[in-house]
Amino acid sequence: MTDTRLKDKLQKEDFFVVPGIHDMITAVIADRVGFDIVYGTGYWLTASSLGLPDAGIATYTQMLDRMSTLKKTSNAALIADADTGFGGLLNVAHTVKGYEAAGVSAIQIEDQEFPKKCGHTPFKRLIPIEDMVRKIQVASDTSENMLVIARTDARQSEGLDGTLRRLEAYAQAGADILFPEALTNEEEMRKACKTFDKPVMANMANGGLTPVLNGNTLKDIGYAFAIYPSLTSLISAAAVEQSLIKLRDNLDGEPADMKMFDFKTFCEMIGFKEVWEFEKKWAD
Repeated sequence: MTDTRLKDKLQKEDFFVVPGIHDMITAVIADRVGFDIVYGTGYWLTASSLGLPDAGIATYTQMLDRMSTLKKTSNAALIADADTGFGGLLNVAHTVKGYEAAGVSAIQIEDQEFPKKCGHTPFKRLIPIEDMVRKIQVASDTSENMLVIARTDARQSEGLDGTLRRLEAYAQAGADILFPEALTNEEEMRKACKTFDKPVMANMANGGLTPVLNGNTLKDIGYAFAIYPSLTSLISAAAVEQSLIKLRDNLDGEPADMKMFDFKTFCEMIGFKEVWEFEKKWAD
C-alpha cells in the first residue's frame, strides 16, 4: 500500500519540518516524539554505519540496506538521499526501483559528478544540465508513486542564477520537489521559493553554508518544508564525547549532570516488550 503522507502534506501547503535520521535509535525516538515524516540522510547514515565521509564512497547496495532498515524500523514516511543515483541513467533507474521497493516516499538525486561530496564541503563538481535533466526524466519515468527530488549544488560554482536555471530545467524534466543546496542568505532563499510553482525544500544543516533559520521564518520565506539532517547527529556526538570524558577522567559511569534515557523505557521502545510476550507464550 502506497504511503501518501508526504504527498498529502505537500498538497495542504502547510510548512512542516523533517528530522534527519542517522541511526535506528534515532528512528525509534523520532517515532516516539511523533514525527510522521523523516529524512534518511546520506552523510550521517554513512558516518554512523560505515565511519566514512559523505564523498561518494558508500555504494548503492550499502545505502539501500540503510534505507530499507530505516523504513522497517520507523513508522514514518521516508525521504531518502540517493546521492547522484549512483552512476549513469541505468543506475538511476535501478536505484529508483530499489528505493521504491523499500517503501521510500521520495528519492533525492543531485547534479554532482561522481564521486559526489557533501553539499556543504568544498571541491564539488557538477554534471552538465542536460545530463541531470536526463536523470530526472529517467527517475520520473521509472517511479510509480515515489516523488522525485532534484537537488542542485550549483550555488558555489554558478551562483544563484545558475542555481535557478538548473532548477527550472529539472522542474520541466519532471521533478516533484526542488532542492537548492547551500544557499547563503535569506534573500537567495526568497528568490528561489518565489521563482517556482513547485514545492521547494530547505536544508538546515548545522555548521553548513546555509544559515539555520527558525521554522516560522522558513515558512514565511515560502519553503514547503525543511530537513534537519545533522541536528540529532551533532547533538548525540557531543553528548557521547562529554560522557566518555567523564568516564575517562572521573571513572564516572552515571554522571549526575547528564540526562540519560531510562533503560526500561528504552527496552520497550526498541521492541523487547514483544520479545518478552513471545517468551511468556512459547518458552518452556
